[in-house]
Amino acid sequence: MRSRTPDRLCAEAVELARRAAVESAGADSVGEHQGLEVDGDRVVTHYFACAELAYRGWRWAVTVARASRAKNVTVDEIVLLPGADALIAPQWVPWSERLLPGDLGPGDLLPTPADDPRLEPGWTGSDEGRPAPAAGSAAATEETSAEAFVPEELELSESARGTVADVASELGLGRPRVLSRYGLHLAADRWEKEHGPHSPMAQAAPASCSSCGFLMPVGGVLGQAFGVCANEYSPADGRVVSLGFGCGGHSEAAVMPTAPQPAEPILDELRVDPMALRGGGNGGGSVEAGAPPEELGHS
Repeated sequence: MRSRTPDRLCAEAVELARRAAVESAGADSVGEHQGLEVDGDRVVTHYFACAELAYRGWRWAVTVARASRAKNVTVDEIVLLPGADALIAPQWVPWSERLLPGDLGPGDLLPTPADDPRLEPGWTGSDEGRPAPAAGSAAATEETSAEAFVPEELELSESARGTVADVASELGLGRPRVLSRYGLHLAADRWEKEHGPHSPMAQAAPASCSSCGFLMPVGGVLGQAFGVCANEYSPADGRVVSLGFGCGGHSEAAVMPTAPQPAEPILDELRVDPMALRGGGNGGGSVEAGAPPEELGHS
């Protein structure tokens, strides 16, 4: 059993440990003695403060030991270790766990691990096709006899068999991996948090997206709770929105008032209005509008 009482000779070897630390790091880097720690029987580690400004809170650890029944203490190891209040770098986090939405830019490639829980194997058609039965087996005999009675007009050609892949592509198949239920729930929670019924925009909206004419439905299971906004004036234009989301751009929220129609202009060309002359030579008389210039008293 390891003793927690330090060996007397190892505990008294403070100067030996200091000289070893100074020889390794330099006299300017080794500070005062900060205590010791028992590592085992006749094994003690002495701690000295690190005087380097870049290593605040770090300390030099010098491990000394002596053999059984020996009186000479020797140095085993010298290392710089962080203390309780040391300034150390944060714990390393893999890049895949440091990614945030929006970090992916043009030209960036984001590899997806093979065991990504958001994905599950899909159907590609490459694993289809029945294996050929062994020659001479009952299955081979039965298949040969069945093919003998198939009319030529019912036999599928190679081009006809190829249309199965086309149909599968239209149904969303043909991909090596598809969205798993876990990945589907993650996406739904993310979309509902950003454009859901509890967002500030939806709380102030006059109606929800479920009754908006700008909502484009989506297929699959997501169509029961989500759609795509197609209103260019909405803050969610082109985004996946919850059916409970809403904004002021709802198609039925308000009726556009009818623009007032101005009255038609009235043109009266049959009436003649008199016009007073300014400083005329006819004694301030008036003439009729539209009179010839020779009638206006010009000399």
